[in-house]
Amino acid sequence: MSAPIRVLIVDDQPLARAGFRAVLEATGAIKVIGEAENGEQAIELARQHDPEVVLMDIRMPGMDGIEATRRMPRQKVLILTTFGLDEYIIEALRAGASGFLLKDAPVDELVRAVGTIAAGDAQLSPSVTKRLLEQVARRLPTAVPRDTGSLAELTEREREVLRLLAVGMSNAEIAAALVVSEPTVKTHVSGVLQKLGLRDRVQAVIYAYENGLIAPGER
Repeated sequence: MSAPIRVLIVDDQPLARAGFRAVLEATGAIKVIGEAENGEQAIELARQHDPEVVLMDIRMPGMDGIEATRRMPRQKVLILTTFGLDEYIIEALRAGASGFLLKDAPVDELVRAVGTIAAGDAQLSPSVTKRLLEQVARRLPTAVPRDTGSLAELTEREREVLRLLAVGMSNAEIAAALVVSEPTVKTHVSGVLQKLGLRDRVQAVIYAYENGLIAPGER
């Protein structure tokens, strides 16, 4: 039996923290190693207990979730948000978050998101994430520096994979679209991330938007 996923919960609302703890620990596969009510506490607890995943609220007194995400020692961060706060999402992702989820998402979706991020994948698959990405993309500044040098290092197939990834396709969907195997897609995705110096798929999506490979809402 594998060890439980170690999670730190960061939210300034005690009831919210208690709710997340109850839901996650009820699975038996997740262990909550601590709770923090602001960014400063989150960073200190992350250093002390080294969780695998941090559930991070955005708006908190003192240091907010975006700055705390930026300063996390090395933990993967899952941002918790509401539709009313989607303008903050792009900054959170740039700060290093591995994904985001609505606070009122179904329990199974929250549990699945924690497992996905702990396994090293970005939380990009749920339809709500696609909608949020589109809303956030429309708020990207028009004057964004374009990284044409790094783009030139990609093969034509890698650029194609990056575009499909940016519209929210999973590896399986990309494989079907390009009529190749899923392991081949994984190899292309790894090549894209390595050549562009990106940490994960979430950063790849932002990169594609910022560098004009895809327009908001494009399919």
